[in-house]
This record gives sequence, structure tokens and C-alpha cells, in this order.
Amino acid sequence: MIKTYFKIAWRNLAKNKKSAIINVAGLALGMAVFILIALWVWDELSFDKYHKNYDDIGQVVQTQTWNGKEESGVAVPFPLGEELRTNYGDQFKYVVMASWEGERVLSYGDKNLSQNGIYIDTDGPAMLTLDILKGSIDGLTDPNSIMLSASTAKAFFGDQDPINQLMKINQQLPVKVTAVYADLPSNTTFANIKFMAPWALYITSESWISYAKTEWGNNSFQAFAQINDHTDFATVSRNIADAKLNRVSDDAKKFNAQLTLHPMRDWHLRNKWENGQVVGGLIEYVNLFSIIGVFVLLLACINFMNLSTARSEKRAKEVGIRKTVGSPRQQLIAQFLSESVLVACIAFLFAVLLAAVLLPWFNQVAGKKLEILWTNGWFWGIGFLFSLLTGLLAGSYPAFYLSSFNPLTVLKGTFRIGRLAGLPRKILVVVQFSVSVALIIGTIVVFRQIRYTKDRPVGYDRDRLMMVEMKTSDFYGKFDVLRTQLKEKGAVEELSESSSPLTAVWSNQGGITWPGKDPALQTDFASIWVTHEFGETVDWQIREGRDFSREFGTDSTAVILNEAAVKFMGVQHPVGTTLTWNNKDYHIVGVVSDLIMDSPFRPVKQTIYFMNYEMVNWINLKLNTQKSTQECIALIEEVFSDVIPNAPFEYQFADDEYAAKFAQEERVGKLATFFAGLAIVISCLGIFGLASFVAEQRTKEIGIRKVVGASIFQLWRLLSTNFVILVLISCFVASPIAYYFLDNWLQNYEYRSTIPWWAFAAAIGGALLITMIIVSLQTVRAARINPVESLRDE
Repeated sequence: MIKTYFKIAWRNLAKNKKSAIINVAGLALGMAVFILIALWVWDELSFDKYHKNYDDIGQVVQTQTWNGKEESGVAVPFPLGEELRTNYGDQFKYVVMASWEGERVLSYGDKNLSQNGIYIDTDGPAMLTLDILKGSIDGLTDPNSIMLSASTAKAFFGDQDPINQLMKINQQLPVKVTAVYADLPSNTTFANIKFMAPWALYITSESWISYAKTEWGNNSFQAFAQINDHTDFATVSRNIADAKLNRVSDDAKKFNAQLTLHPMRDWHLRNKWENGQVVGGLIEYVNLFSIIGVFVLLLACINFMNLSTARSEKRAKEVGIRKTVGSPRQQLIAQFLSESVLVACIAFLFAVLLAAVLLPWFNQVAGKKLEILWTNGWFWGIGFLFSLLTGLLAGSYPAFYLSSFNPLTVLKGTFRIGRLAGLPRKILVVVQFSVSVALIIGTIVVFRQIRYTKDRPVGYDRDRLMMVEMKTSDFYGKFDVLRTQLKEKGAVEELSESSSPLTAVWSNQGGITWPGKDPALQTDFASIWVTHEFGETVDWQIREGRDFSREFGTDSTAVILNEAAVKFMGVQHPVGTTLTWNNKDYHIVGVVSDLIMDSPFRPVKQTIYFMNYEMVNWINLKLNTQKSTQECIALIEEVFSDVIPNAPFEYQFADDEYAAKFAQEERVGKLATFFAGLAIVISCLGIFGLASFVAEQRTKEIGIRKVVGASIFQLWRLLSTNFVILVLISCFVASPIAYYFLDNWLQNYEYRSTIPWWAFAAAIGGALLITMIIVSLQTVRAARINPVESLRDE
């Protein structure tokens, strides 16, 4: 019997090819989008679950009061690790100190490669449960050892066994390979870590750390921990809250340092802090796209239900005849449901193929490495279960409604569809277009916010501005030689050095005082150390005073402030004012426009630029505008290879790094555009199908009206009015909802645009235009049919 149901269902689909194609295409599109979003959401929710101790690992977060507000970050002092082990040991299995992740030059023989790595305590690999392929997970016990990822080991040693091979870090630290671990998945916090070196080696290799060992005010490190089985994160956080506060001086207690252990499960998705509390993060986008995925799928299901119910009303006579010859109602219900389930299953198969085709593009936009789970039984089981439920839901109305018809009434021709029979379809059309219009408005606002921030003045000229990190000791002391040779070759117009890249701030300093400062206010300033030609290199804008100059021998104690610092300090005439920091006086010689070096979505922080040739880590080069970029790069590489032969020549462009700051927002915008576009396509398919059905249903009416003299315009107005009204209702429903959610989204940005009225007008106008075009095509087509043909009875 079931086989017969599906055979009849297939024949009905073949008989009504146009509606079948619309049904399958619309549902397949919605399912494909849902599959892509579901894969993305699953990848985000499973972030860091690669680590077996995922549920017990945390990172210490420190909250302090700066500039009159609480600020939280993962930077902690060196002594904290020993303090937690000694006085809170019953809370933890492991307490692991670590450096910041960063690029270092690894060397083996003549091969020098920059690799991203970290210095970490000996228990780090065990806590993270690395998958050791060769060697031992305790490989960092030897202070002169190194653990390599599989890809790094392959790059250096090929098929040769790397264990016990000797390498160097930054050309000066000899280490022995003690382990090779499997590369970490892309959806882990440590995905880019290509090597791990001992914390003990880090301590002895950096002279400044010897001063930080007992310094509770130097927050330059990270601390990770795994809690014991008998406790939880809330309890541990309460217990360690004052671990630092109890150790600092009375003067330092003013910062009210509070510690929290942030669970690994929240590192990726819930990492936005305000007033010492987690208030959100990427979880907001996970929720957003989950909702969008459900709504896009809902649109497709609405189409499916609308067209299924609309088409089913034409089968009233079929129902009447089948009931007359003895077909029970249960059989009719099963027939309608089987047809609906068949369409849903076919749509699911097409959806999987479509998702596979779209996945490479989706991965590129989303920054992921997602794959279709071809061999996963759960994937196919859930997919077909969903298809079954969708088919049953969409087919339930025609199945139960049509099977209830009185056969005598239907066959006598006196059967009429009730006046309210089309009401469910109208409601669904309103829901459908409401979602589409809201997505269109959202897309406009997201891109407007990105454009608004991109157009913000950055305070310096990013064009042809190159940055080179000084990764090894070979870079230091070579500045004058590099500058002379590069300018002689005409490769650069100017170059300088700085302690931070031009697109980041690596240091903040507190304890700075000036005349008129409130003694009770605890402040910190973004601090950048630069060399003389920094201003000329970046072409910053002097607002008051002068730039650093070699002509002034006193510039070793000179500083330049940005405008945000002058405003923050409340100094009326900053040039000539003396600042005090670390018991040393500095005199302000100039004020420059705010340089956006950190997030472009936040106000620029108060910043001090110090003159210093020893605290620098980056070389900044302004390429010669008279030569092509490639020509300049070739000349620069030639000089660097000659002056610093043992370090790989690697560079970044300031405009590329600045553009990367918009990656997340642009990703959201592109995905929103993609989803909005598909939502519109699905909605259009629905309108097209319904308009075709309405035109076909009223063919005789149109023929009679033409006979009595109705014009094509009058017929168009007759058929399009209802659709236009439904779309207008959708627009009025969508607009306040879109405004509410978009206004809340914009509140996440301190530097934000507004929601323009024309975004709503454009969305409404676009929805109306699309609807009018689709309905007009069907109306004109129906109106052009010869009345003789349309009035002929079957």
C-alpha cells in the first residue's frame, strides 16, 4: 500500500512539474542554508572540546579599577603562579604560567622559519592533553627542549625523525626536540601554536623577567589552571579573588585587583567583560545566525505549506470520486501525507548537494574549515527525520481538510472553498516577507556600520606603510645601517622603529602624574616607544608643539601626547608641561591627532609616545612613492638579507592589518547578505507559485471580464492588490522588530552609526518592487489568454 502511495505521489509531481519544481527548489534552498548554519553553529559550540580536560580548564582573568572604571584582562603578574600553587593548591590539579603567543624564528641547519609558538610550564601539554605522535608529553621537563607540531616537524625535517634533533629559537637559544604533537584543530584557542618551549627557558632568556619575578604590578604573563574534581569554577573564583590583593602594597590596593577563573568553555563564545562580569561575546552571533537559519528554513517550509494547500484545493473532485468508490478517509490522509513527505525527502537530497557546492565559498567567508558529514549516521538520520516532520506538517492541512469533503457536494459542483480557507496562506505570506524585509534592513545597517567605522580618520597615512617585526637579536643595533642603505637605494622615503606595531598597542602604563591630577584617580596610558623619524614615517598630524627631532639633545626625556590624552588630563596648555613616571620627569613637546592603533570601533585611548631606541620591537618603512610596490619590496628584501642574513624577511602592510580589524563585522555582513538574498529568493518563489495558482484558479473569471471589456491594467490591479496589501503589512510588522534588534546590536559599539530611515524605505520599496514584478508577469500572462480557451470546460 505504501509503495502505491508513493507511486501515485510521483505521478502527481510529474503531472504538475512547475509547482513541483518550485516546491522542491524552495525547500531545498532553505534546507541548504540551515545545513550550512548548523555546521557553523556546531563548530562554534564545540570550540576547544578537542581537549579532554575541557570542562575543568580555566584562565585567570584580572579585573582592576583604571581611569574610574573596572577593566578586565588575562594579563597577570609573574608571582601569581607560585602563589596559586602554594596557598591554593587544594583547588587545582595544574597551575600553568605561559608567555603570550607570538612568532619566533626557529632554525635547523641553514633553514630559518618563523613559527607561532608559546613558552609554557612543564604541565601545560598534559593539561591540554596534546596528542603526542612521537616523544613524551613530559617533553618540556628539560629547560632546553622544544615540542613541535606535526606540520612544523614536517617543514624542518621531512621524513627524518625529529626527536633529539638540535634547533635554535631566535638564533640564540639551543633546544632539543623532545616531542611531536598532532596539529590542533582550527576550532581551538591554541590552533595556531606550532611549537611549545619551556617556561624555564623563557625566564632565563629574557633579562627583564628577572625584575618581574617578584613584581606584582607587572602584568605581562598568562596563567592557566585545571581545577580539582571536588570543586567548580564559581567556588575557585571566590577563593582566589583576593590572591593578588593580599600580596600588593597598600598603595597598590587602590587598584582593587580581583581574580576570576574563566572556564575554557567560555573563552571563545563569552569573552566580553564589563565591570568585572562576562556580558557576552561571539555567543551573540551564534544565537543570531541560529535564529536566521531557523527563519530561512521557516520561509521554505511556509512556501511548501502554502503551495501544497493551494494545489490540494484543485483535487476536490479527485477526493470526491475516490470516496465514492469506497476509499476510506485514512487512505486519503495517507496519500496526501506521502506526497508531501516524498517532496521533502527529495528536497533534502538536493539541499545536501547544494550545501556541498556552497561550502567552499561559505568556509572562505566564515573563516572556517567545515565539511559535510557524509559518513555520519546522525547527520543523515536527523536530516531525514526533519524531512519526514516537514512533510507531515506541510501535508497535514490538505490531508485532513480535503479528506473531510462530502463527495456528493463536490461531484455536484456545489462545493465552494470557504471564505477563510485562504487566511492561513495570507498569514504565512506576511510572516515570510516580514523575515525577508527584516534581513534586508539588517544587512544595510551592518554594512553602514562597517563603512562608518572605516571612514573614521585614523590619524596617520597607511598607504605604502610596511611593518617588519624584530624577531631575533640580529635586528638590534642595525637601524642606522638599514636606514642608510635603504634610502641610498631609493626603496623608502623614511623608516623608524617602535615598541608596538602600528595597528596594536602592546603596553599600558600606570603611575603617571601631572600638575592638577586628582590623587585619588588611578590612571593608565597606552605607551608607545619610538625613534626620531616615527612621525615622518607615519605622517602623523602635529596639532600643537613639534615632532621629535635629532636637533634637540633633550628629547631623550621628551614625550608627545595624542589629543585623547590631553582631553583626559584636562591640561589647557600641554606643551611644556612636565609629567612624572617612575620617579623621572618628562616634558611634553607636542600633541598629535589620535592614531587608531587598537580597535576602530572604540574611542582612541589616551596615549603617550616616548623617545627610546632600546624598547623597540618593530621597524616601520614608508615605501618610495616613485617606485612600484614590488620594486620597493625587492630592494628592501635585498638589504635585509645582506644586513640580517640569519632571519627570514617577513613583512606586513599597515592597511592590510587595519582592514583585518573589520573581519568579524564584514563576515557578519557578507553572511547576512547571503542569507537575506536567499530569503528573498525563497519568498519570491512562494509569491511566484501563489500568483500562478491564483491566476490559474481565476482563469474563467479573467476570461469573462475580458469578454465584457476589462483591460489588462484592470485585470492586473484585480490580481495584484491582495499581494501588495500582504507585503505592506509585512513591512509594517518587520520594521519595528528590525529597529529594536539592530539598535541593541549597535549598542555593542562605542563608535557607531545610526539607523537611517532610508534603510526601511529601501527594504520596503525593494519588497514591493519584487512582488509587483512577479505578480505582473503572471497577471499579464493570464490576461493575454484567449477568452475562448479560458472559458472552455474540461
